[in-house]
Amino acid sequence: MPVVFRLFSVFPLWLLHALGAAMGWVAFAASPTYRRRFLANVALAGYPFGAVRAAVAHAGRMVTELPRLWLGAPMPCRLEGEACVEAAYAAGKGIVYLTPHQGCFELSAQAAARRWSAERGPITVLYRPARQAWLAKVMETARNRPGMLAVPTTLAGVRQMIKALRRGEAVGLLPDQVPPDGQGLWSPFFGRDAYTMTLAARLAQQTGAAVVLARCERLSWGRGYVTHFEPLPAPLSADMDQALLQINQAMEHLICQCPEQYLWGYARYKQPRAEAAPPAAPAPETAA
Repeated sequence: MPVVFRLFSVFPLWLLHALGAAMGWVAFAASPTYRRRFLANVALAGYPFGAVRAAVAHAGRMVTELPRLWLGAPMPCRLEGEACVEAAYAAGKGIVYLTPHQGCFELSAQAAARRWSAERGPITVLYRPARQAWLAKVMETARNRPGMLAVPTTLAGVRQMIKALRRGEAVGLLPDQVPPDGQGLWSPFFGRDAYTMTLAARLAQQTGAAVVLARCERLSWGRGYVTHFEPLPAPLSADMDQALLQINQAMEHLICQCPEQYLWGYARYKQPRAEAAPPAAPAPETAA
């Protein structure tokens, strides 16, 4: 498998995306559970299947582009909305980038790192190591690309994110990912309660960091990508329940801008995993 993975990393994007589109439809046809979840999530968001059917193929493209994303040459990505990122860095309290499972979401952090890390420092992202030894090694290497620092989902990793923000650097999170039990609260997402991580809100609340929304859209025929940045519409509330509602509404806003590239088959509404309680972010420092 590592050999195949490395082989795929040198394929052109148009070929990877063509293979991925076919893979996406095969998975949709072969798995009744995946298909039901996909259709249920789409209906809950208010879309007819015809409006988002392209998301079936895009789910496959997300898989087949990973070797190129992790091991291959940098993928072309245009940036839009750079002014809001510049303003956030200028405030001096760091940035919490939030992006949903949409398009090539990992590339949004890579693209931002290529643009700003030399001047503003690296982007720190959380990752959960894979169970397979070969894949865990690939992920560890790939996600620590120039301008990026991947830290594990442990107390030490959270502390590194806090320190990065206090240095005025940036961190990146996927707030629509279902966290383990004890690491989230229930909050509406497209009208239905979903277990939502609190870490993103706590990082922003405790450091005063700016929240920047990001989504990375695939262009057709392997022409590359465009990452869109925009600020959170209103300052993040100090109340956790309200802050999570703001974040979920912001994710809905991004998804609705390009619903055909959202990962509708993701089990967003599942019960949280029964794991150990989350590492709590350190409390904010107070003046003596």
